[in-house]
Amino acid sequence: MKRFSLIIFIVTITAFGLFAQEIGDPDAQRLGIMDAQMSLREISVDKFEHEGFWRVHMSSDEGIATARLFEGSPAAKTPIAEEEGLGIQDDYVLGTKIEFYSGRRVSSFIVYPQRPLPVEGVSKTVSVWVVGRNFNHNLFLLLEDAFGRQFELYMGRLNFQGWRRLTVAIPPQAPDGLRGIVQRNYHHPHMMGIRITGFRVVCDLMQSYGTYYIYFDDLRVVTDLFAEELRDPDDMSDFW
Repeated sequence: MKRFSLIIFIVTITAFGLFAQEIGDPDAQRLGIMDAQMSLREISVDKFEHEGFWRVHMSSDEGIATARLFEGSPAAKTPIAEEEGLGIQDDYVLGTKIEFYSGRRVSSFIVYPQRPLPVEGVSKTVSVWVVGRNFNHNLFLLLEDAFGRQFELYMGRLNFQGWRRLTVAIPPQAPDGLRGIVQRNYHHPHMMGIRITGFRVVCDLMQSYGTYYIYFDDLRVVTDLFAEELRDPDDMSDFW
């Protein structure tokens, strides 16, 4: 019995060691392959600087929604190094005001641009600065993939004071390139990237009353431009 237990113990330790080596010790022959095949850049997709470009919509039986620009900016925001010295305007933020009708009810509203915002490459993360006013409402990102299919990703709860940067990771597509959020079509390299179509705020039932304010600034994306930089400029377009 003791001998049998000893054998089980040795097998377990050996298996654990192999597993630990697989997890903790990188393969030197593969080290750097993924990094070498990526060209990650952080880009600012929109800084909310143009009056009337962003709009807000709420069901007419839930409340009244308005949006406008205000001067301001998050003090903790770090500028993108590539943008310094280019004179890019960054003076305003987008403010949204929600006036709920009397009586708590399940409600939501969307903040959206007049046209979808395209992002080149394969997006890894999307972030935006938000003032949530410490409500238990939830923020979702709205986007379309390379096939025009619509998706909604959870960004976080708005229960905080002041400005906070909320970030969501874009799930990788399936290996067959057909399922999930498809950002790259291996047969048609011109079909690449996502289009950001806005944000949706799902309001907490117990806090859907009175007036609610939310502010947005600097919508950014970390994207992989490796395939974009290798694209053949003389390639033919299939849009005919």
